[in-house]
Amino acid sequence: MRIALFATCIVDAMYPKVALATVRVLERLGHEVVFPQGQGCCSQMHVNSGYFEDAMPVIRNHVKAFTEVEYDVAVAPSGSCVASLGHQQPMVARKCGDDLLAEQAADVAATTYELSELLIDVLGVTDAAEQLGSWFPETVTYHPSCHGMRLLNLGDRQKDLVKSVGGIDYRELPDAEECCGFGGTFSFKNPDVSGAMAEAKLRNIEASGASLCTGGDSSCLMHLGGAASKWKAPVRTVHFVEILASTKENPLVVEGPVELSIPAQGARAASNAGGNR
Repeated sequence: MRIALFATCIVDAMYPKVALATVRVLERLGHEVVFPQGQGCCSQMHVNSGYFEDAMPVIRNHVKAFTEVEYDVAVAPSGSCVASLGHQQPMVARKCGDDLLAEQAADVAATTYELSELLIDVLGVTDAAEQLGSWFPETVTYHPSCHGMRLLNLGDRQKDLVKSVGGIDYRELPDAEECCGFGGTFSFKNPDVSGAMAEAKLRNIEASGASLCTGGDSSCLMHLGGAASKWKAPVRTVHFVEILASTKENPLVVEGPVELSIPAQGARAASNAGGNR
């Protein structure tokens, strides 16, 4: 299958190894991954702030990028951005009087999956240890992000994949359905409320007994990771696809900054032989 990667702007700018881990997992399953050039933001922050007209060029850019390349399905390692494609882009285009763009945006959204949706519903992955070779012997809990839970109805897809990783010690998160407090521009407009919500979430992560919190949206994990650093909480965050990409031969390193070694093509053998740097 030919799969187009929608990296999302926050992953591209701040967490590129999430995109690389996504590619690694899909290629491990034997699929071809392509990266549509010119892709950028999904327009979510514009729409959430009420700037519909300003969102229109962003929507046009996304539609253009994902209609100029051939692929079977597209995928993004973000429930929030995938929800924006289907929930916001067609609506904004119609409100701004561009029905053709609305139809095109809806068509692109219809073939774009959040990563766990694609892995489970389309590619039939239900056992990460068996089918992906995933291995991560750490104590982990899981935070379900709001858009994935409430707009995409992902249910337990992400959590089930994490729980199927070899060697993992999974702990349930108390009040998991509660928001982390990020909410995109919400955290800027309401910093005190946002910070209090993050603090409550961190307390629950600590109560779970896990030292690492995973999830499907880098934005939420960034928010929680920043709050943990501010309050010196013994909690680290990592995207679930990095856990899926972790293997015994090339593990996700959790001492210091959480990092998955993804060597360059020519250095793969040497890196695996010499361990992670």
